[in-house]
Amino acid sequence: MEENVRQELDALEQMVINWKANHLGFATPEGNNDFLVEEFQEEITTYMSPYLRRLWQCEYLTLQEAEEFMNWCYDQVADLRRLIQELETPSVKPGFWQKLIGKTKEAWRE
Repeated sequence: MEENVRQELDALEQMVINWKANHLGFATPEGNNDFLVEEFQEEITTYMSPYLRRLWQCEYLTLQEAEEFMNWCYDQVADLRRLIQELETPSVKPGFWQKLIGKTKEAWRE
């Protein structure tokens, strides 16, 4: 891959990362954030897919390189979905009663 093509892919990668951060910034703990993931995926499909297809058609990228980049983009969609789910359902630390029940279960097993 030529250096100028690598720089172009780096710029596209940074664009996707910025889109992801922007969508995550609009997520709320109250839920109903599915539209953010859908919009992010739509942006990738609308803007990245044709651009990478054109880079492949002009033989700047191999088919494998284009597919790898698109897979990376869709991995970012999955990561955004995971981050939003974590925001909506924060992990709960066990309270006094949960700890007591857990210790009681352990004692019964022994």
